[in-house]
Amino acid sequence: MTRNARAFAVRVLEGIGEIRQGDDLVEVILAAAGGTLADGDILVVTSKVVSKAEGRIVRAADRERAISDQTVRVVATRVHEGGVTRIVENRLGIVAAAAGVDASNTEEGTVLLLPEDPDASARVIAEGLRSRTGRRVGVVLSDTLGRPWREGQTDVAIGAAGVHVFDDLRGTTDAAGKPLSVTMPCTADELAAAGDLVKGKASGCPVAVVSGLGHLVGPLDLPGARSIVRPPERDLFRLGADEAMAQGMTAGRTAGYSAGRSIGFAEGFAAALAAAERERVRP
Repeated sequence: MTRNARAFAVRVLEGIGEIRQGDDLVEVILAAAGGTLADGDILVVTSKVVSKAEGRIVRAADRERAISDQTVRVVATRVHEGGVTRIVENRLGIVAAAAGVDASNTEEGTVLLLPEDPDASARVIAEGLRSRTGRRVGVVLSDTLGRPWREGQTDVAIGAAGVHVFDDLRGTTDAAGKPLSVTMPCTADELAAAGDLVKGKASGCPVAVVSGLGHLVGPLDLPGARSIVRPPERDLFRLGADEAMAQGMTAGRTAGYSAGRSIGFAEGFAAALAAAERERVRP
């Protein structure tokens, strides 16, 4: 993959209205693009409009119940004046606040879930755009996440198709000739964040086009955004501090109780044997 880009451009696609279940996103994007898509363009699509088109809106009088339904593992919880914030791992393997369940910009009494398979959704859009335009384009589906130890949020990639999600520099050298052993920029997340700079959160413009980074576009069978999720064996921060401490205390009590029972049984058995022996040798 050539890495010679010195500049790129990001623009928003105007004129995309409210997306509803069953809408053809390929058709919607093409209408907004007006024939301007070019080889090497990368479309950054807000995952919310994909969820709406796919009917991922559910009735939920209690948003907390919907969050629980999407939760695989609780990472951390914090009680505050506005309620409780839950950082959890959802069914996609993504660690996020509220499991990605969104109650904004939806009808009262409903919540919006993330796409069931964001990589597959991105692939459908990319395939449709490529077949309709003849242009070699890539697609990134973005969602907003916080980051550990940093205030604020940024958009990241939760789905991707036809895009190199990493720029793997391991095995190469830096400008001073020193070997790079861990450098692997997550280009999909960088693209998502770049798209968010022009899309905004309340502008009604859910699709951005990044031009000038065609070296990041590849075949549709490239690994998707699911490959960005760090596997458990390499995760150094599986739990929040409070949760880790609570688990450690529980494990310690359990181990201590088991050890205590074992010692107690052994001492009791030894005492019984000693008493029986004394009775046996009594004159």
